[in-house]
Amino acid sequence: MRGVIDAPLNQSGRWLAARGASADAVTLAGLALGLCSAGLIATGWSGVWVALLLLASRLADGLDGAVARARGKSDFGGYLDIVCDFTFYGAVPLAFALRDPSANAVTGAFLLFTFYVNAATFLGYAILAEKRGLQTRSRGEKSLYFTAGLMEGTETIAAFLIVALWPELFVPLAWVFGVLCLVTAAARVALAARSFR
Repeated sequence: MRGVIDAPLNQSGRWLAARGASADAVTLAGLALGLCSAGLIATGWSGVWVALLLLASRLADGLDGAVARARGKSDFGGYLDIVCDFTFYGAVPLAFALRDPSANAVTGAFLLFTFYVNAATFLGYAILAEKRGLQTRSRGEKSLYFTAGLMEGTETIAAFLIVALWPELFVPLAWVFGVLCLVTAAARVALAARSFR
């Protein structure tokens, strides 16, 4: 998706930066919108409004980097971005677990577990890549080293949109998505073994 979204995001980011928007403010706005969508899910809402909040949240997540590139990147901005991303990603499975614990709690816990494992492999790789001076732009210009994976932002957003619109699909989709997250994590561990030994 980078080839499709980067040009319009960068143009919009320059427009926002010229009007005084800061990347950190856009990051926090995206988190707030994402947590609102998760809160609605937890209280039994679903449908277009939840999906629109979720999409707006992820749009802000794309725009914050574009604003940072226009105004000047900071290490703290990159740090804040990844913390807010993981906060949002964890909030949605938690919301489904709270929405209907008897039906969704075990599945939600499994999905959170897979997110945790995947995040550990992602951040661990990024730390070692930085230590060795590795760089990549294959996922766009980022503050951290981004490794490729089967389940990334686009796939996560698509899955969250599906369950926001059709919450009855949460259990089967979350099991499939979680397994694919573990495949992504295992592939990243294998890549680390080749790269860092």
